[in-house]
Amino acid sequence: MSALTFRNSLGDLVDIPAIPATRMKNEFGAILERTLRNGAVAITRHDTTKAVLLSYEEFLALVKPRAPALDDLTAEFDAMFARMQTPAVRKATAAAFNATPEQMGAAAVKAARRAQSRRAR
Repeated sequence: MSALTFRNSLGDLVDIPAIPATRMKNEFGAILERTLRNGAVAITRHDTTKAVLLSYEEFLALVKPRAPALDDLTAEFDAMFARMQTPAVRKATAAAFNATPEQMGAAAVKAARRAQSRRAR
């Protein structure tokens, strides 16, 4: 019996057995039980896979959204932003926004020199 390989709901690569359609028709109950235990079986006709019978658990894993919802991403961003709001960060942010043009120029020159010395190493 040949086998196909697929990634199951746990992320494991597993082989699923190929079962002829005639056998599927004649032994449906036993094959259904096997599918429930192993996750899936491939149904063939003339040695060509025509369908795959999946357990409900595997089906749910396939139709579950793969990308996080926007609300989940918003919550993740808000939590990350809250962790970044330390007193030192607040002080540095206030200093940057209240800096004079001369202070900003001096900071830019200092950063450029630091970057240039790193590249020279």
